[in-house]
Amino acid sequence: MAKFMLAYHGGGKPETPEEGEKIMAKWISWLTGLGDAAADPGNPVGMSKTVSADGVADNGGSNPLSGYTILEADSIEAACDMAKGCPILDGGKGTVEIAPIVEM
Repeated sequence: MAKFMLAYHGGGKPETPEEGEKIMAKWISWLTGLGDAAADPGNPVGMSKTVSADGVADNGGSNPLSGYTILEADSIEAACDMAKGCPILDGGKGTVEIAPIVEM
């Protein structure tokens, strides 16, 4: 079984603690529903820095990362199918980028 990184972009912070609880419940439900396929359920991430030959920028890059999950799946298509239920897609405020993890 191959591993895939799901990189979350976008989304937003909840406006109230109650909204935060509802969003967290959706994430927990989705991740629990993935079962053993969620090899590492991941975490949200803070603002990143971009390091280039020109120095370090505090802008988070052109499409800032907001979190990640590591999945195990038979194919990238299967991983994409699993990602379709991700709560970050609710309301069109976020996206999920999926990439195979290349074992070295």
